Amino acid sequence: MYKKLTLIFLLIPLIGKSQSASTTYWQQRVEYEMDIDMNVKTNQFTGDQKLTYYNNSPDTLNKVFYHLYFNAFQPGSMMDVRSLNIEDPDRRVGDRISKLSDEEIGYQHIKSLKQNGKDVTYKIEGTILSVRLNKPILPGEKVTFKMEFEAQVPLQVRRSGRDSSEGIRYSMSQWYPKMAEYDELGWHTDPYIGREFHGVWGDFDVKITIDPTYTIGATGYLQNPDKIGHGYEKEGTEVTTSDKPLTWNFKAEKVHDFVWAADPDYTHTTAQVPNGPVLHFIYQENSENKDAWERLPEYMVKAMQFVSENFGKYPYEKYSFIHGGDGGMEYPMATLISGDRNLNSLLGTAVHEMLHSWYQGLLATNESLYPWMDEGFTSYASSVTMQYLMDPNSDADPHTNSYRAYYMMAESGKEEPLTTHADHYHSNRSYSINSYAKGAVFLHQLSYVVGQETLMKGMKRYYHDWRFKHPTSSDFIRTIEKVSDLQLDWYLEKFVYTTDQIDYGIKSVVGEGDATYVTLEKVGEMMMPIDLFIEYEDGSTEIYYIPLRVMLGEKDVEDKTAARITESPWPWTYPTYTLKVNSKTSAIKKIEIDRTQRMADIDRSNNSLDLKKATKAYEDTTK
Repeated sequence: MYKKLTLIFLLIPLIGKSQSASTTYWQQRVEYEMDIDMNVKTNQFTGDQKLTYYNNSPDTLNKVFYHLYFNAFQPGSMMDVRSLNIEDPDRRVGDRISKLSDEEIGYQHIKSLKQNGKDVTYKIEGTILSVRLNKPILPGEKVTFKMEFEAQVPLQVRRSGRDSSEGIRYSMSQWYPKMAEYDELGWHTDPYIGREFHGVWGDFDVKITIDPTYTIGATGYLQNPDKIGHGYEKEGTEVTTSDKPLTWNFKAEKVHDFVWAADPDYTHTTAQVPNGPVLHFIYQENSENKDAWERLPEYMVKAMQFVSENFGKYPYEKYSFIHGGDGGMEYPMATLISGDRNLNSLLGTAVHEMLHSWYQGLLATNESLYPWMDEGFTSYASSVTMQYLMDPNSDADPHTNSYRAYYMMAESGKEEPLTTHADHYHSNRSYSINSYAKGAVFLHQLSYVVGQETLMKGMKRYYHDWRFKHPTSSDFIRTIEKVSDLQLDWYLEKFVYTTDQIDYGIKSVVGEGDATYVTLEKVGEMMMPIDLFIEYEDGSTEIYYIPLRVMLGEKDVEDKTAARITESPWPWTYPTYTLKVNSKTSAIKKIEIDRTQRMADIDRSNNSLDLKKATKAYEDTTK
């Protein structure tokens, strides 16, 4: 018995170690080598792909899956049918896919696929290629897949395509067979119906052979600039021209996707960010957009410096703004932007898409599951950046429009939780307002809970700790808890997991001698801490701060112009809270809940009280 007990005690540390190891963070890795031959007359290309896949998971994989995004641009595809049936289809899509001819559709056909030199069986279902492996991939193993494929570039409909309405020949996003992500939730094999993307971190080595008159903008660094020219060569280098196809070779490390665009009429200019990347501006110049594109570099240099300082340093040595696509769409180290815009429109889109490099490109949360953590965080940061660029001395709230959109959706009765999968929203309107507006409100309102300075510290730490790691909403809130020393699970659960709304009001103000008793009430379902601002007749001010008990702490003092009195915490189950103000009611001019209006209170009519207007003289109604 003694020997058995001894053995058990000796095994306990090993069991603990094993359990710890099984929950250690891990992620898969890929290395792509691709050779592409583009025929600009047929709009078709052939490709050879070598993909080295590293299984860093604790699981044995018997299957792998690829995305074949171009297959969505065919009549009868899931994207087509979704657009035909949703109540508010994207105007860029509408019924256009259903009307594509055989020469206008997109497709990706697999000609051969081998695992470590041996053929594997596979099946194509819409935009997903399902592969049954001839040998399982064990934990810690790597395998090599070699694929031959051919594809046709669809007429520009959504993001990808040829011959856009602005005359751009090729916007090549989602253009190659792309390995699906596998993580702790399993395989992410969402069919492409027009929403978001998720990818495996890795390295790309891409060779693109194309007509020599075409200029290319792409993810990664061009390896043969002095042979290619087209504005990539070193200053003073003479490039030998040829009428034979050119092979462009781009390499990119630690990215999860690869985009390129090509046009024979591109203008290509650059701008150097001090202590930062080279910015490339690749666009089709015309009389309407010339001024905007020529002025854009000056602003984007400033924007890159500001964002790197405030949200985390951009880690690559290059970023490209490429005229293409059908609006604005982000990719690693590059964005596609429809370019026939005035300066304000072009600048706003460029700033927003560049900031996606932080939240989609580098932090890269699963956009399908957490679109608000990409679009919302990007919207928040781009509003701050645009105010810096256009009106740096303004004290206006740059997030007003986000709150306005959120209130409109909250009052409509059609609000859906932020946890809704991007593809499953009932309407495009609901998806857009939730992802862009409510996602931005989530952050700005969080600054009300923890303090603006603390939030900004948390944003930088979040970027530093979680870039290149696909963080979740829990990872983000844990980071903010570390920098704020507050418990914030309640905030995530209420504002993200539910559609519970915030509504606080001033219920009563009662004077008693030299004191005033203010009773507040929680009308809405969601709890929040309270900053109660009091302005006195003599011009002085005070803030009565009421933290929530579930926070288990207090935020730092924010407003240095007013004295702060910290009250006892409010247990959220209590519908009312009464505090004592050590002043006569006659000395108080105004009482207001959340003067900064960062708390997304859906009914602010009961948030403030002007005591002079609210107090009426007594009238004897018996006379």
